[in-house]
Amino acid sequence: MSNVIEIKNLKKYFGKVKAVDGVSFEVKTREIFGFLGPNGAGKTTTIRCMMDFIRADSGSVKILGKDSHKDSVWLKGKIGYLSGDVQLYDKWTGKEHIDLVEGIKGKSSNVDKLISDLKFDPTRKFKNLSSGNKQKLGLILALMHKPEVLIMDEPTLGLDPLLQNKIYEILKAYKEDGTTVFFCSHNLPEVERVCDRVGIIRDGKLVSVKTIKELGEKRLREINVRFYDRVYPKDFSVNGVEHIKEIPEGLILTVRGEVDEVIRKLGEYKIHDIEISHSSLEDVFLGFYEEKKNA
Repeated sequence: MSNVIEIKNLKKYFGKVKAVDGVSFEVKTREIFGFLGPNGAGKTTTIRCMMDFIRADSGSVKILGKDSHKDSVWLKGKIGYLSGDVQLYDKWTGKEHIDLVEGIKGKSSNVDKLISDLKFDPTRKFKNLSSGNKQKLGLILALMHKPEVLIMDEPTLGLDPLLQNKIYEILKAYKEDGTTVFFCSHNLPEVERVCDRVGIIRDGKLVSVKTIKELGEKRLREINVRFYDRVYPKDFSVNGVEHIKEIPEGLILTVRGEVDEVIRKLGEYKIHDIEISHSSLEDVFLGFYEEKKNA
């Protein structure tokens, strides 16, 4: 099977709010696909339709070749799911939640490793867990049976950077073992780091699907550099530089895509200080949105 997830013309309205408005995309086998968009863009609503938690107004969702509504029960046995807002039984410990899932899906071969890797205490009741530890439990429940498909809403929400890195490692390892991963995020560096492709949604509409390389070519960087010696703006009119501004003792360069050529050019000069900042996530969305609108 070349496509594990196939969504065609999916629509879900809440009154006058078009939460998802004609979204179509595919996710390939053993792919990590990021669904990227600002808050309120329609990411979570799309996932809820995929999981058959809410019914789409129109369109179709197929996962592993099965209809997400008609074959909902079967599919839930094949999918590891993480909600964007983990809500479980307050009076149950982590272990009791794990035991329940093992009672339904069978014994897990890697739950102890996940508990260790995520530094999670399974003896504490859910109601007494911090938001970060609630997230860890949700992750363990989603990951513990190495499912064919992982569907996750903001998987690293509330985790410190070290644990975020651990989740990235786990997702890549699962991919190598054959799992297809779909996750929502509003964190651009996160999806750039782990995903093969990215779907970009804004105001309920899918504005683009790009590989990570293509996404990188769209991004802008601002390089603020100060030199020991006099430099001339025209010397930095190299590939990728879209704007040059003179400042005291230096330049501000706006660069689209890769910065290799600019960095090589800077290497010819004695630099006093340099700072590189990335375009904001909203700038990236607006760029794709304008590109789509003008197409």
